[in-house]
Amino acid sequence: MTRTPRTPLATILPDFPWDSLATAKSRAGEHPDGIVNLSVGTPVDPVAPGIQIALSEAAGFSGYPQTIGTPELRSAIRSALERRYDMTGLVDASVIPVVGTKEAIALLPFMLGLAGHTVVIPEVAYPTYEVSAVAAGARVLRSDSLLKLGPEVPSLMFINSPSNPTGKVLGVPHLRKVVEWARDNDVIIAADECYLGLGWDDDNEPVSILDPRVCDGDHTNLLAIHSLSKTSNMASYRAGFIVGDTALVGELTEARKNLGLMVPYAIQQAMIAALNDDDQEAGQKLIYARRRATLMKALLGAGFRIDDSEAGLYLWATRDEPCRDTVDWLAERGILVAPGDFYGPRGTRHVRVAMTETDERIAAAAARLA
Repeated sequence: MTRTPRTPLATILPDFPWDSLATAKSRAGEHPDGIVNLSVGTPVDPVAPGIQIALSEAAGFSGYPQTIGTPELRSAIRSALERRYDMTGLVDASVIPVVGTKEAIALLPFMLGLAGHTVVIPEVAYPTYEVSAVAAGARVLRSDSLLKLGPEVPSLMFINSPSNPTGKVLGVPHLRKVVEWARDNDVIIAADECYLGLGWDDDNEPVSILDPRVCDGDHTNLLAIHSLSKTSNMASYRAGFIVGDTALVGELTEARKNLGLMVPYAIQQAMIAALNDDDQEAGQKLIYARRRATLMKALLGAGFRIDDSEAGLYLWATRDEPCRDTVDWLAERGILVAPGDFYGPRGTRHVRVAMTETDERIAAAAARLA
């Protein structure tokens, strides 16, 4: 009897980028005052008390949660998105909670049945977009220009505004062109909007793909992906949601039901608390604004140039040299950052500097740069 050889998924996926930072991390850790780790977007501030209380009060629930989420959660999602980001036309059937948006992104092409299809990702992109396409057996095409796609029409396009890692914001005219092109070519647009609540430029505020100024209220083939990890410090809760085209959300719901992908009930209750409390989100944004100002001043003073960085939790910085040289230069000063080559060939002369350290550690980084 013969057996078909296995091809473990791990063998066809890209190497996990952060594994390559081990040497720089070790060097930064040798600093007498310890490492300042600005390489990851992990929140360090506490979850708001009201969210913690909602979580603990729901801890006694013993049944299985529903994949589609409770009616109260779906209502809270719709209300918050309308109130905070001017989305309109959302109904219960256009909302689904997910077990963290990284998981949702990683599984999206697979759940949409895109094996053998083409998936477009940004030229400088969050690595999980590429991972998602490869895992689904799809072809990956990097492009920021609709004109450069050539004759091949993709089935799915990821866009990310505000961008991780660059912080670039796509304005209404740009997003409208993307939507119009997608409608003309029957392409699904998956808009990663996890940093939508962290805009820093009043003249270029981030907008959703589902904003009526962008889509005229028509959500066909549009999916917006949102997370509470960044704006509400709920990374450990794995709390996110997808909203948009009711037909596509229905497909995802049926697939997720069969796979047993359910957001735990207590997490759903915590999500409701976060979505109903705009003050905790606004307060956290102010904390990041202070850290951003400190880091930006220090980097500019140390001879860096900062590009884009109009929104989000990162500064896209360069010394006009290979990014790994910059990583090493900063590691010598006890500061660890993410090299731009993590995010694609167009990022090789930049580093991503995260604001997600305590005020004390941000101040330490600024002092070392000075």
